[in-house]
Amino acid sequence: MPLRRQRSSGYRSVRERPCGTYYAEIRSGDVRLGLGTFGTAHEAARAYDAAAWRLERPPSQMNFRDVYTREQAQVVAPPPRLITDQDRAEHRRRQRRLLITEEDERAMASGAGATRRTSPTSAPTGQK
Repeated sequence: MPLRRQRSSGYRSVRERPCGTYYAEIRSGDVRLGLGTFGTAHEAARAYDAAAWRLERPPSQMNFRDVYTREQAQVVAPPPRLITDQDRAEHRRRQRRLLITEEDERAMASGAGATRRTSPTSAPTGQK
């Protein structure tokens, strides 16, 4: 069996990005799970090991041999934050707010300050 080529970072499933940060990922079947971007290769390798422990991989597939339990792996690299539907809804709400603010700024810059956006429930000024 041929030897595996060692990555430039020196760790399993850790790649260096052109900007100098390190990206870690792990494969689970046909799915590739991104673990995030880290400042050092060591941090990225620790995150890979924590994910490998959670996926119950054998110790031979780890970067470090000094972690013997799942609890130790979680202390070394806490689990990544999961993005929920509530987070997505909050992100969409913030994006809409930002878009409305940008439209208002463009209208003010073009001299159309008198045609500001009003809410559909409010009556125009001067009417009762």
